Parts: sequence; structure tokens; C-alpha cells
Amino acid sequence: MSQDQAPGSNSGGDALSGVPEPWEAWETVLVLGSIGVGVLALVVLGWAVTQFILP
Repeated sequence: MSQDQAPGSNSGGDALSGVPEPWEAWETVLVLGSIGVGVLALVVLGWAVTQFILP
């Protein structure tokens, strides 16, 4: 039964080898932007702690 498909077609068996989704480009930008905002927030929070709480 698993041999019913033509070679090269993807029915969800392996999501990484299929055709990329049309929103993949902006989704990648969104993820990288979110990581950047998170890192920036950690830097600002670290600076605020050293300036206002530790001294």
C-alpha cells in the first residue's frame, strides 16, 4: 500500500522534503526578528539590572 504514489510526490510522509510553502520567506523573517527582539530585550534588561538594582 505504501508504494501507491508516484516517485517524487509527497503526501505528508516527510514534511522536510516537500515543496516549500509560499509564506516560508516572511515566516523566516518573522522568526529571526522575534529572536532579535528577544536578545535585545535581554541586553536592555541586563543593563537595567546592573544600573538600578546591583549598585
